[in-house]
Amino acid sequence: MNYKAKILSMKSFEDAISELKVIIEKLENGNLSLEESLTLFEKGTQLINLCHKKLNEVEKRIEILVESPNGAVLQKEFDIEE
Repeated sequence: MNYKAKILSMKSFEDAISELKVIIEKLENGNLSLEESLTLFEKGTQLINLCHKKLNEVEKRIEILVESPNGAVLQKEFDIEE
C-alpha cells in the first residue's frame, strides 16, 4: 500500500496526529537528506489535509443541546459564530 492510500485509510484523527508527530520529530532531528525531508514534508502535508477534513466533518455534526425555558432539551446545529 502506498503512503497516500495509507493516509486515506486512516480511520481516526488520532492516528493521523500520531503519524504527524513522528514526521515532525524526524524533520526536527535534521539528520535526513534533502530528498528524505521533502518526502516527509509531503506526507505531513497530506496528514494535515486529512486532519482538516476530519475536523470539518466533526464540526458539521456537532450539535449543542440547549434547555428550553419549559425544561425540554432541544438540539441545535453548531454555529461557530455564536
